[in-house]
Amino acid sequence: MTTSDDTLLKTPLHALHAELGARMVPFAGYSMPVQYPAGLMAEHQHTRTAAGLFDVSHMGQLTLSGANAALAFESLVPADVIGLAPGRQRYGLLLADDGGILDDLMFVNRGDDGLFVIVNGACKNADLAHIQQRIGGRCQVTPQFDRALLALQGPQAVTALEALLPGVGALVFMTGAAFDWRGHALFITRSGYTGEDGFEISLPADAAEPFARALLARPEVKPVGLGARNSLRLEAGLCLYGNDIDTTTTPAQAQLGWSIQKVRRTGGARAGGFPGAARVLAQLDDPAQAARRRVGLVALQRVPVREHAALHAADGGPAIGEVTSGLLSPTLQQPVAMGYVPPEFATLGQRIDALVRGKPVPMEVTALPFVPPRYHRG
Repeated sequence: MTTSDDTLLKTPLHALHAELGARMVPFAGYSMPVQYPAGLMAEHQHTRTAAGLFDVSHMGQLTLSGANAALAFESLVPADVIGLAPGRQRYGLLLADDGGILDDLMFVNRGDDGLFVIVNGACKNADLAHIQQRIGGRCQVTPQFDRALLALQGPQAVTALEALLPGVGALVFMTGAAFDWRGHALFITRSGYTGEDGFEISLPADAAEPFARALLARPEVKPVGLGARNSLRLEAGLCLYGNDIDTTTTPAQAQLGWSIQKVRRTGGARAGGFPGAARVLAQLDDPAQAARRRVGLVALQRVPVREHAALHAADGGPAIGEVTSGLLSPTLQQPVAMGYVPPEFATLGQRIDALVRGKPVPMEVTALPFVPPRYHRG
């Protein structure tokens, strides 16, 4: 069953995408550009070498404000919220009561303006309802789903953005600040989901198109669609919600324990106190309790291995897991994938077979990320 274009939501850049010749597809209830005439490979490589502009306005933006906002939000996520300094950003996980992952998100301490939270587009309405139901009586939860969100990613992103907003280059990875552009209030973080240096720019809907045009007028910047965004994030070893993580996976299984700071872990000053804490902390304390583990995989033949491909023990062994993301890496020019396997199959160098159209494709467990990140840490 196909989705009618009339039923899809449109971002503030929809008309610009059409003007630029984008191929539009349904994504998270929106009509979104999957690629432009240059094509996925060119867009991917341009982001790696210069600067790619992504429309991510389908994602959900909200603020949590009030004196108890940090304490309240810390009761929903297993991250150190209270200790996050003003202007700093963190990656976090919204957890269900059994420790499964409801969504992954980014949050920033904006000081007197409260916490600024960005959640995934497909989850934003459920996330908002969950947050309001759980902590709406302890802090003010304000959705900002009408704001636009742009991502400018790549080694020349800072050159392009600094030309429009002098001083933005002073930001370092996982920090954010407010800026003004032609009277419009922008909030910018030095972050993204490509493994490259870059920025995410929250701005009013009516400013999105003129700001995007100003960036695209820069010689470094070209538009990039969802296709290259997916290949870039997979090369960076980053999870896609709904594919690599969901309510059936826990932080330990997903290898996301790094997002849970020591203060929230067993023995920490504020250990636990979040949904599913007993299960989540038990698996972090004893990895053997996590029955499966997310791993990186590289195919030993030039055969793309995509999501849902079954994983088997090598040489005709039994089924042991499934690929959750996979494609031919534009940077490495070899097939890469992520998937889940039992811990005993998760050691580096382990050989595993993926079934592609009924035929085994030999793969090897490898370290993540596939392509080293180039974040600007100052």
